[in-house]
Amino acid sequence: MALTRYNGMQENMPNSFSSMLDRFFNESVNSRNLTAFTPHVDACETERGFEIEAALPGVKKEDITIDFQEGKLTITGERRLEKKEEGRRYHMLETQYGSFSRTFYLPDNVNPDKIKAEFNDGILLVSIPKDEHKTMKRQITISSQGEKEGKADKKKEKTVAENGEAQKA
Repeated sequence: MALTRYNGMQENMPNSFSSMLDRFFNESVNSRNLTAFTPHVDACETERGFEIEAALPGVKKEDITIDFQEGKLTITGERRLEKKEEGRRYHMLETQYGSFSRTFYLPDNVNPDKIKAEFNDGILLVSIPKDEHKTMKRQITISSQGEKEGKADKKKEKTVAENGEAQKA
């Protein structure tokens, strides 16, 4: 008999032994795609930058790669299924295994040279600081077309006479 997770609904139970066998072989562990590991990620923005936190239980630090190129931060890695004992038959395998890749598009105001990553207790924390020069508020003065022409006219008005005094042309 196979172990199944109880969810309070008995509608999923097969009506006959034949349909139970069909279901068992159609949903068997061997037919599962073990390359569909997609880690759960939390991403947030703070005043100083962005933080990406990825849940990677069972993944080793050596199996994780983080790349940043052209505004894209990509986290790749692999969670391997390691067989611990021979002769073990799984009735249920809900843990995901395989290669994974997650890509995040970041704005232009980040500083890629100061990106840091920490890996503790199966949680990867990537800190992406904002570039202070790009995020600093600047006041821009507004000039009008008449002001530019007025300054040019004043320069033309000043000419130097032979005796060194300024005169109007």
